[in-house]
Amino acid sequence: MKVNEIKVSYKQRIPAKEWPKIEHSREAATLLHQTWDRDTIALYETFKVVILNNGNRVKAIMELSHGGMTGAIVDVRLLFGIVLKVAGTAIILAHNHPSGTLNPSQADRQITEKIRKAGAILDIRLLDHILLVPDGSHYSFADEGIL
Repeated sequence: MKVNEIKVSYKQRIPAKEWPKIEHSREAATLLHQTWDRDTIALYETFKVVILNNGNRVKAIMELSHGGMTGAIVDVRLLFGIVLKVAGTAIILAHNHPSGTLNPSQADRQITEKIRKAGAILDIRLLDHILLVPDGSHYSFADEGIL
């Protein structure tokens, strides 16, 4: 009988002591704005996850999807599959609103809660969900008491 082999790897190219440490939403928003594609932030929605270690140091930022002007689909299984593969212990969700509106939609609130619940089962903390807009402003679910 033949079966497929699974190999999981994570290549750490930057020493852990050099990983940015996130202590506040503004630090996460600044890092995200620095790494976001400036040519598309006002064009279509992109959804990313910031994966952190137990000391809140950023292991990686992964783009999960990009969609249209008013939405991007998030596959929760794919999100946690990636987080587990790199041994992340906490995450920060992020997506942009091309319209410049900083208010979270009902869909934003629902996916945040769904991911929070799934993370709790896996002992992966959801620290925040950051909404970014093209002018550099941000909205933090944690700061607003939604998480």
